[in-house]
Amino acid sequence: MPPPTRPALAFERCIQEFVAYLRGERRASPHTVDAYQRDLQQLVAFLADRLGRPPTLPDVGKLELRAWLAELTRAHGTSTVARKLASVRAFFRHSTRTEPSRDNPADGLATPRVRRPLPLVLGTDAAAQVMDAPRERKIARASRATIAAEAAGDDPVERARSHRDRLILELLYGCGLRVHELCALDREALLLDQGTLAVLGKGRKERRVPVGRACQIAHDEYLAWRPQLCHPKTGAQDARALLLGRYGRRLGVRQVQNLVRRYGALGAGRADLHPHALRHTCATHMLEGGADLRVIQEFLGHQSLSTTQRYTHLTIERLLSVYDRSHPLAIAPRKADAEAQHRARRSRG
Repeated sequence: MPPPTRPALAFERCIQEFVAYLRGERRASPHTVDAYQRDLQQLVAFLADRLGRPPTLPDVGKLELRAWLAELTRAHGTSTVARKLASVRAFFRHSTRTEPSRDNPADGLATPRVRRPLPLVLGTDAAAQVMDAPRERKIARASRATIAAEAAGDDPVERARSHRDRLILELLYGCGLRVHELCALDREALLLDQGTLAVLGKGRKERRVPVGRACQIAHDEYLAWRPQLCHPKTGAQDARALLLGRYGRRLGVRQVQNLVRRYGALGAGRADLHPHALRHTCATHMLEGGADLRVIQEFLGHQSLSTTQRYTHLTIERLLSVYDRSHPLAIAPRKADAEAQHRARRSRG
């Protein structure tokens, strides 16, 4: 006997069940859950406009999904469309598992071909300059009084922020952390006696990563000044969080992104630097230094080795780029081509 089918449920209710599954069984990050829910609600809005009523799950077929994807391509790039299609596929895989008699309309839908640009990676000298940028403490502050106090070295809050920022950069580049992993660190995460850091990654999976000497020094210096990062009136402070921001609260993702952007411009002249670029830089430098792919996979917390293998392509692209710029056998043909084009223009003129 086939299993009994449920009555046609509203699509919104099915989405809520799927969101509960992501949070409970899958233990997906809040960012992932929000993205999946947002993509599915966009599909619901499209179907409601097309049907003139709230859609149910049986209303969704291959034709409806293809029509939705066609509309998306008019306003979004291929990478965005591919991500939204991945959300829909995950939803219907879950739906067919809970009710096997129902067909999966997302089966057979082609994924748009996405051209992934090479991620931003700093050279070793540029990375070192970014790491040293907080020591210089030349970032412009809001008021002249604060700048003068910082230059004189008598503002304890500014000194605490400088040490904190140094630790942030060391953790992003030295330990290859994701920005969400960084902000979620508690004070007891760094185990100095073992020289490791306990990181809670995607899917709430914990991993241990080694911590270099420079990071340990930055950690000790920051802890000595951490009490200065508190609420200016009440003195309140988050007792658990390692990295503190305004009013003694746990530092947020946007604050870290802004700090990395500033230090990227100050240290390496890269105002487009972002936290994930430091993670890319960490992995690339490890690979160029001879680290095994499996080691890098464990270090970064990648679930699949194919994700880590992107860095092999990245290092090859960098090698080819350096070869084209520096090797005589690559430079000579470019000069010959340029001279030939110049002669052709003169002959036409």
